[in-house]
Amino acid sequence: MLNMHPIDALDAEILLTLDQDPQATVLSLSRTLGVARNTVHARLKRLVSDGTLAPFSQRVRTEALGLPLTAFISISISQSSSDQAMAALLTIPEIIEMHATTGDADLLAKVAAKDPADLHRVTNAMLAIAGVVRTSTAMSLVEVMPARTVPLLEAVAGRR
Repeated sequence: MLNMHPIDALDAEILLTLDQDPQATVLSLSRTLGVARNTVHARLKRLVSDGTLAPFSQRVRTEALGLPLTAFISISISQSSSDQAMAALLTIPEIIEMHATTGDADLLAKVAAKDPADLHRVTNAMLAIAGVVRTSTAMSLVEVMPARTVPLLEAVAGRR
């Protein structure tokens, strides 16, 4: 587990400013926000080192990788082999996100695929893993709202 510090109003302002201009330098951020350059630098360094900021690779759209189809797959696993099943699922590159869940299934995986046939291949690869009991797939038709944190950052920054 990462040791994240809570984001305060200044952290939120730094991130919102970077969201508007991802190429902004520490110096330009300090001028825009009216705080010392060393303060901005230290804040950004902490946000990266404590895991608050996700890696840049998480910003890459799967469509740009030739994988325009998104699906959500509920996965039921045998409790006696859950660690091995999860380890094997992590080796499937098309699984781009996975959560342990409550309810009928044990895991929810977000999957990127080329097309329905490719999704079928990925699902079969999941089912071939020892300990995976069954899956249930829901294909995304259109992304109505992408993942977002701007409204939450605005609230922390006191803008809302």
